[in-house]
Amino acid sequence: MARGGINKAVVERARQALLSKGAYPSIDAVRVELGNTGSKTTIARYLKELDTRAPAEASSRERMGEELKSLVESLLDRLTEEGEEVVAQAQADFDRQRIAWEARLEALELELKSARHQCESQHAALTEQGAQLQTTHSSWQSELTRNAGLSQQCQDLERRVQDKDLQIQSLEEKHVHARAALEHYREAIKEQREQDQRRHEAQLQQIQLEQRKLQETLVIKQDESTRLNRDNERLLGEMRQQARALADQHDQTQRLATDLREAQMATAKADGAREQLQEQLAAIKVDSKSLAKAVALANEQLAHANQQIAALTEDNDSLRAQVQLIIATPPPIQT
Repeated sequence: MARGGINKAVVERARQALLSKGAYPSIDAVRVELGNTGSKTTIARYLKELDTRAPAEASSRERMGEELKSLVESLLDRLTEEGEEVVAQAQADFDRQRIAWEARLEALELELKSARHQCESQHAALTEQGAQLQTTHSSWQSELTRNAGLSQQCQDLERRVQDKDLQIQSLEEKHVHARAALEHYREAIKEQREQDQRRHEAQLQQIQLEQRKLQETLVIKQDESTRLNRDNERLLGEMRQQARALADQHDQTQRLATDLREAQMATAKADGAREQLQEQLAAIKVDSKSLAKAVALANEQLAHANQQIAALTEDNDSLRAQVQLIIATPPPIQT
């Protein structure tokens, strides 16, 4: 039996509660929220007054709809990174909503059964309550209207479930496309990395080949340097021998000069021996000039050999520096 005390404030609270749940505040929904109390006419009048007072709320709902639309679009853009999480979250939300609607449907079915039981009781007491026939008939019509509203709500819920299924299917397809694109990108990156690795190995082999060539050149230059050092030692030995011969000739010249002085001192006593000594002195001078020329030639050869040794030493040092630089410098890595 309906209770009294229904006013505009109570209807407004019930309406706000339905809006916060995402349900449309119809007359039947508000009456159910109030515990099946209050007259539908009174509830309809209060709802009409509240609707005329809240145009701003409607605009707020429109803005809220726009914000929700933007949020859904941003979520779809992030689907390539969070596809599985979004699908799981959407499925969980859908399951929770479905469970809530199923619970509410069961409650409505219980209420419908209760109303039918009440209708049957009223029909059984029809013979005894002839005076209340009109009231009972009105109640029965009200229950029929409510049943039709519940049926409409069930159909709306089924359509919403179908829309959710379509959205989930679309999200799954986009997730599959995103994963395929990601796999293609990974394959391309892997192929590029393998090409870079092959290019790096080819460059490394070329550098190693050049290094071996430089080492072979260095060995050849070292052999030439060794040969020139040997030639230099041989020339130094020959020069020492010629210097010793020159020293011997110089000593012999000094001795001959001494003998000449002695001969000159004895010229008075040995005029016949003067000519012989002068001839010997001329021969010695010729030999001395020949030895001086040989010493000068040996010195020129020694200077030329020293220049060649210095040049080869510089080439050897340069080649060693190049080899050390090549060994110390790592080959560039292609990325």
